[in-house]
Amino acid sequence: MFRKMIPTILAIGLLLSACNFTPLAAPEPTSTEPVLPATETATIPTLTLTDGLDRIVTLSGPPQRIISLTPATTEILFAIGAVDQIVGRDAFSDHPAEALALPDVGGSYGEYSQEAIVALQPDLVIAGGINPPELVASLESLGLTVFFLANPTSIDDMYTALSTLATLTYNEGNDITLIESLQARVAAVDEKIATISDYPTVYYELDATDPTLPYTAGRAGPTNFVTPLIERAGGVNIGSGLESEWASISLEQLIVADPYIIILGDSIYGETPEKVAARTGWSVLSAVQSGRIYPFNDSLVTRPGPRLVDGLEALARLLHPELFE
Repeated sequence: MFRKMIPTILAIGLLLSACNFTPLAAPEPTSTEPVLPATETATIPTLTLTDGLDRIVTLSGPPQRIISLTPATTEILFAIGAVDQIVGRDAFSDHPAEALALPDVGGSYGEYSQEAIVALQPDLVIAGGINPPELVASLESLGLTVFFLANPTSIDDMYTALSTLATLTYNEGNDITLIESLQARVAAVDEKIATISDYPTVYYELDATDPTLPYTAGRAGPTNFVTPLIERAGGVNIGSGLESEWASISLEQLIVADPYIIILGDSIYGETPEKVAARTGWSVLSAVQSGRIYPFNDSLVTRPGPRLVDGLEALARLLHPELFE
């Protein structure tokens, strides 16, 4: 298997002091202005939302102690301004850097520490597409409020996820400017790509522990953003015809497809263009012979948060550098 396996309430109180003296009688009012009633304390509305598992989740007010169980959720929460509400995160949430200061509740190999989660006393736990429904049920059995955010399947779906979490955390409005900015950046890429007629073939590598049978991004699907992003960036993923979203591809298949560009999503694990060129049998590939092998930040295209747009821009620059000169 390849090695890759998310406004603080202001409590308003009135401090009353008792004074030991007899008050003077108030003079009769001479003004004809109406007496206005005392201002009432603002009521915080109860929020009810349906989550990605078709469950009804109700909050009585802004959650002040949120735990995120996916990197994408963590990134979205930071992006929409819910920073001060997050008290815990999964083991893989490493962006932005400030997230690393939060307590880690696990998640490696899908194993979360329920003890650590409960100890943080969350008033909301946000699960995501990589979390199984059984985990949600287990956390609920502990008396926790859990919201399951369904995995976006496109950039447009990602915008919806931003809005959902902004509503859920009572940060509505913060998402609007963010979404408009992201949409403008995507539109700028789309405008450039619309002018091309040449779509280079791409091999996107996930894990080459076995260089004769490496893992790559396959057909587009609910968890595979790599293939649609490559296509939107003006390329053709040679793995798009494979049967699963994440699949192994033989060296023979690679040689037949002969990709124009090789992108190393596994560069974080130490893979380099030099190592690829030194692999037995790989020297016949056009991308190797021309040196078109590029290390890449895989988290930009595998986490369905705002940085998908960063990933789209980065891919477009790799595939069509002439458009960005």
